[in-house]
Amino acid sequence: MISIREIQEARDRIEGAVMRTPCPQSNTLGELCDCELYVKMENLQMTGSFKERGSLNRLLLLDEQSKTEGVIAASAGNHALGLAYHAQRLGIPATIVMPKRAPLIKVEYTRRYGAEVVLAGDNYDEACEEARRLQKKKRLTFVHPFDDEAVIAGQGTMGLEILDQVPGVEAVLVPVGGGGLIAGTALAVKSVRPDCKVFGVEASAAASMCEALDAGQPQTVGTEATTADGIAVKRVGDKTFPLVAEHVDGIVTVDEEEIANAILLLLEIEKTVSEGAGAVPFAAALFHKLEVKGRRVVCVVSGGNIDVNILARIIEKGLIKDGRLARFSLVLRDVPGALASLTQMLAQMGANIMEIRHERDSNDIGLSEARVHFEIETKGACHLAEIKSKLEAAGWKLMPF
Repeated sequence: MISIREIQEARDRIEGAVMRTPCPQSNTLGELCDCELYVKMENLQMTGSFKERGSLNRLLLLDEQSKTEGVIAASAGNHALGLAYHAQRLGIPATIVMPKRAPLIKVEYTRRYGAEVVLAGDNYDEACEEARRLQKKKRLTFVHPFDDEAVIAGQGTMGLEILDQVPGVEAVLVPVGGGGLIAGTALAVKSVRPDCKVFGVEASAAASMCEALDAGQPQTVGTEATTADGIAVKRVGDKTFPLVAEHVDGIVTVDEEEIANAILLLLEIEKTVSEGAGAVPFAAALFHKLEVKGRRVVCVVSGGNIDVNILARIIEKGLIKDGRLARFSLVLRDVPGALASLTQMLAQMGANIMEIRHERDSNDIGLSEARVHFEIETKGACHLAEIKSKLEAAGWKLMPF
């Protein structure tokens, strides 16, 4: 079991090589969450996540022979990037085993950082099996993404930074996957400020730490597809679990819609890009999953490595949820001027038409009719309700897209 001493030594060890990320206050997000809210932006690290802290600390503790022989890890994302980047910087050979279906952009960047990438297996567990096989065959040092004392100590340096940056902090909200970040952070925070609360947040689709705490020991659980893929871990660490059980004040979960909404608000209000795993603490505060009203709270945005296609879908769904983007259909007489009168009415109400599509071959409309599909931009839910009400009052029957 590690102590605060190991975290303090890790802080000194990685000083200058890992960014001391900002932790600004956000008045707007705080108003939404009914608290004094600060955002710890680990997404601004060189490789886009907090994983650099633990990876670098582990690399710096290797003996000379291990540095020469090299390291190996299994990862589909942030751990691969963080380890590959610092191994290259230190001149240590690195091999990363990634699932065959790992995002191409992460595979490319891992190679760009100088690591040898081996694609094996359909998921992390199968990739990890191959990494362990190669470790024995090539006499490499395996660097676990979370269940390693040096990695935990490195992640805990973030907790010390938060205490320095936000004097009087009363609660820290941390994403939970395998438990490395929250174990290190909670140990650091509680060792210095025992009165400060530390809460973990999981995706409801992958609540392995909640299951472990309920059972009193790590459990292998089933996971579902989630936007927070970075914390979709089937089994928490044997080393991280006791630290979480001792030092963390509670674990809550958030669902997919809540995560997506948090990503959108962080982008729109704070102008910062968060991956799903990084947005779960803010989602918990936003949807009042924890008692933080009136408190000085830090939400950790642990990473920003999100696929741009997923981000585009999240933005679109968020706009629809807020009523700022709407899709509907209605039936028009298929005669000159019918569409013009409708679009003119929409223009007068301040709706911006994004797309129009005609459909004339449906069996449920007459020969002289056309179904028209609209996508419009509005000012929000109230404006959309007003538009729909006026259209229906004018005799138009709105149907789902």
